[in-house]
Amino acid sequence: MDIKKLVHKHIFDIKPYIPGKPVEEVQRELGLSDVLKLASNENLFGPSPKVVEAIRAAASDVNYYPDGGAYYLREKLAARFGVKFENVVVGNGTDELIRILCTATLGPEDEVVFADPSFVMYKISAMVSDATLVSVALRDDLTHDIPAMLDRVTDRTKLLFVCNPNNPTGTFNKKDDIRKLIDEVPDHVLVVFDEAYYEYADDPDYPQTLDYFKAGKDVVVLRTFSKIYGLAGLRIGYGFVSEEMGDVVHRVRNPFNVNQLAQTAAMAALDDQEHVRSAIEFCKKGRSQLYAEFDKMGLSYAPTQANFILVDVGRDSVEVFGELLKKGVIVRPGTHLGFPTRLRITMGSESDNEKLVRALKEVLGK
Repeated sequence: MDIKKLVHKHIFDIKPYIPGKPVEEVQRELGLSDVLKLASNENLFGPSPKVVEAIRAAASDVNYYPDGGAYYLREKLAARFGVKFENVVVGNGTDELIRILCTATLGPEDEVVFADPSFVMYKISAMVSDATLVSVALRDDLTHDIPAMLDRVTDRTKLLFVCNPNNPTGTFNKKDDIRKLIDEVPDHVLVVFDEAYYEYADDPDYPQTLDYFKAGKDVVVLRTFSKIYGLAGLRIGYGFVSEEMGDVVHRVRNPFNVNQLAQTAAMAALDDQEHVRSAIEFCKKGRSQLYAEFDKMGLSYAPTQANFILVDVGRDSVEVFGELLKKGVIVRPGTHLGFPTRLRITMGSESDNEKLVRALKEVLGK
């Protein structure tokens, strides 16, 4: 069989997503026992102990299918955020919700607008639907260029993605930017706010887009349990959509798309807001620590509102990544993220960050 005749031609234009190296792989390859992973924006503070206990208690029932509609989780999310039950959707990670939105709305005649560099799944999901990609370069301050994005909207545009705070830069667009977008975007364009790092953002000028949703604006707000709640391994994200779009999501999503342990863990996580506050403080301390160390080393970095930092090491990031790997520190090289001389580094504990800094100083000769 000629696979190229079987599969749609545009699929071969997609570059597969390349995740960060797992700890186990680095241990096998390099024979290291002590490996620190700071590559994938994971929450190194970890999940709530209440979550771990809830998973243990639910583990004996995994022979049953999960709640296909995630009823109790959606009910809890609706109550917490003050929206209707019908406005809440959940997915196998926010990635699945992004894919569903693209699958349901985009085709070969449609366009999707997004910033570049930004979260790669907007591009990949739109390419699966064979839509036209309209990427708009970030501004010099590494935030979305909202006026330029609006200028690129046409009659064919269906979706416009805003990642705020942005991955991989950690930067954010302020209230005035988002207000301009909401005021000027044409009615036929659905604006999707991806707020995976929402809880980490502490700048008073960070916009509350859920208010626009509640006011009846045509927006989707996506968030996740992967980051602040520390449930990345369970793959569960959620979003706020109109009732009409919620109906569409349920038509397109797979049955039982969110497993029972993920639903159980998410509900337990929502009940432990003290743990969330502790995770935020963990991140703030890591942010201050790395800012101070990078300042001493003379390295420039993007001020971040997320749990990671994009730092310019002034050299080929892949080369520096390889040297750090030998020292048992995994980071994310910026080459494939659009930043050839930068590293994206997740904030760890004080000792984690100290190990990173020591290794980086040795590699850079600083």
